[in-house]
Amino acid sequence: MLDKLSEQLQKQFPFVAYRKPNAAQVQLVLQKDAMLHTVSDFTESGFVFAPFDETKSTILIPFDTVLVGEMEHVAEHEAANASMNPSAEAKKKHIQLVQKGVETIQKSEIQKIVLSRQEAIESSKNPFLIFERLRENYPTAFVYLWYHPKVGMWAGATPETLVSSYGNSIKTMSLAGTRKFQENVAVNWNQKEIEEQQIVTNFIANQLKNMTTNLSVSKATTHQAGSLVHLCSLISGRMTSDTNIGDIVKTLHPTPAICGFPTEAAKAFILQEENYDRTFYTGFLGELNVKEETSRNRNRKNQENSAYRTVRSRSELYVNLRCMQLTDTNKILYVGGGITKDSDPESEWEETLAKSQIMKRVL
Repeated sequence: MLDKLSEQLQKQFPFVAYRKPNAAQVQLVLQKDAMLHTVSDFTESGFVFAPFDETKSTILIPFDTVLVGEMEHVAEHEAANASMNPSAEAKKKHIQLVQKGVETIQKSEIQKIVLSRQEAIESSKNPFLIFERLRENYPTAFVYLWYHPKVGMWAGATPETLVSSYGNSIKTMSLAGTRKFQENVAVNWNQKEIEEQQIVTNFIANQLKNMTTNLSVSKATTHQAGSLVHLCSLISGRMTSDTNIGDIVKTLHPTPAICGFPTEAAKAFILQEENYDRTFYTGFLGELNVKEETSRNRNRKNQENSAYRTVRSRSELYVNLRCMQLTDTNKILYVGGGITKDSDPESEWEETLAKSQIMKRVL
């Protein structure tokens, strides 16, 4: 499998290697040429890679060749990187951004804004080794290495599902609030974190109520994601007959977990004030419309059991968090956090440091 990926990269043909949460095997999707495919209406089938800004194109890697198996070990030859500490200037800028966000929330209709920053680290580490390290360090995350010659290379280990579907059944989650994981220590979530997560839960439930039946929302519980913990509610339902996975995606993305609420006002603040282009950070990625055939037995009057086949479509899409963009000489990390009226700018800076450690650990 490593040879296949190396060959694909040498040809400069698109590919994605990924491992699903708690899975043992890796899946490869290899495109047969260098063409840039995009999604038009989400009826397509392939691996999608979508940006934060939903007005921009979602990239599609068709299922030209799909392989599943164990990945070989990657030999390591590079020394560890030197300093990975952000500059004092980076800290100052982010704290000022958060302060402006808090002030905006306190005097406007906005309840939450997710603010982020990028951090470039000088590194030439082998991307296949980075993918191996991500799999080793984050067994419960969706881990990936994605490449397109006309777009670039990205890697990540995300804990958050945007939506998964099988037939007309869908599942999603509301994930917000962040603390460092401490062994055998119960998390005492504060009111700011509880409210932040409830904003996300309310948004998702409200968006889905007219597109689903049997909508179910669980109580918020503590969810571990590597070295961090979050508040998480699980949400499930069944799509109505006139709803498809594209409708669900367009309704949910971008959620308050990665943008804010109300969505348009929060997004406008982000695009104006963050002073950099998130591109695919806080977008989404994953399998779109995988066709699966199932066989079942049914009784027919006066006949023996007869098998019949049903083809159903399955999609598994994840929010692109805990990720980095890879170039030959730099690894660009993306980190952020949810801001509310009660946010403390210094604490929000510390949260981005904790989140950045997830990617820095593998470098």
